[in-house]
Amino acid sequence: MPKLIKNGQLIDDDARILVLDETQAPEELTLADGPVFVPFAAWQAHKGQLSGRAGLGVWLDSHEEVEDLAPDLDSIGAIALNFPKFTDGRAYSAAALLRTRLGYKGEIRAIGEVLRDQFFFMQRCGFDAIQPKAGKYSDAQLEEALASLKDFSTPYQAAVDQPEPLFRRATRSA
Repeated sequence: MPKLIKNGQLIDDDARILVLDETQAPEELTLADGPVFVPFAAWQAHKGQLSGRAGLGVWLDSHEEVEDLAPDLDSIGAIALNFPKFTDGRAYSAAALLRTRLGYKGEIRAIGEVLRDQFFFMQRCGFDAIQPKAGKYSDAQLEEALASLKDFSTPYQAAVDQPEPLFRRATRSA
């Protein structure tokens, strides 16, 4: 069972991330019971029957636009944003857009090539769940990563988790 960091805790997670291969059409997808993240194309093809299903999430690849989900956000409990390689940072912007402009309150999960040194910045952009690829880190390494998320007690830059920069916060409280 994959481990993930979610809301400041290391937890087991049984949600599956469904990936369509090049021979599968989104319209032909059948879902088993249980928590699952479906690709955006499958969501578009089946959203009438999937809308409101417990344990359902939608995942977007880095080239897909989160704005395309805007009309459906109320019926999606979780959104996973894929990092196809660690140098592709488009999911940071997508998470920030979901939280700020689109006002999404559900879970935003980082999947794919997520690296430990990026976890803190992922949180600052609006991710509340971080799921490295299975086997990438041991449980001990994930526990260390979780502890390291508290290394910075007061970030000075503005971000999703702290909309005002430190110098403005300091002058308002004085």
